[in-house]
Amino acid sequence: MAHTLRIIGIGPGNPDYVVPIGLKRIAEAKVLVGSERALQDFARDGQQCYPVTGKLSELALWIEQQLTHDDVVVLVSGDTGYYSLLPYLKKKFPTYPLEVIPGISSMTFAFARLGEVWQNADLMSFHGRIPPADKLRYEEGRTLGFLTDKEHNPAAIARILMDEHGWPKETTAAACERLSYEDERIERATLGDIAELPGFYHSVLVVMG
Repeated sequence: MAHTLRIIGIGPGNPDYVVPIGLKRIAEAKVLVGSERALQDFARDGQQCYPVTGKLSELALWIEQQLTHDDVVVLVSGDTGYYSLLPYLKKKFPTYPLEVIPGISSMTFAFARLGEVWQNADLMSFHGRIPPADKLRYEEGRTLGFLTDKEHNPAAIARILMDEHGWPKETTAAACERLSYEDERIERATLGDIAELPGFYHSVLVVMG
């Protein structure tokens, strides 16, 4: 019988926000894959662990080797269906049984922290990609949510929105990082002020027009 590949969303990172069935699968795992931070937070003694460093071909080879004798649990930040490793792993292991347990995305968590709804928001990612220009245009009353990275942090995105897509500098915005952790940081300001904000490399930017 083929072993199972389990993809578990660990939400914003704090174990308090992981669904109980996800915690159960993690605790039962013999083989655990995740970022160094995730492994530090979730791994237990006796588990064989593999830290994800970005070299996906090496990761896939290692997982394939482990699946010959054990189930493999892969921890992904946020939700499994929102910019996670799930599409890559499905493509690499199409013949293995797959269990996917969702988590809370950092985007929805950010909106919750701000006390805002996201049902009509346009959610995008600047993390390793650039959204199409037509998705970034200014429209009064429009709400945007962005995942960010080191190159396109909230300051860079704010400048792009103002300089290239007509967003007023007075637009309300919020930059959110380390969500759910004790050192969580949320900066609420205008888009003009966010354009001068340092840091917040891997974070969430919410813009409310």
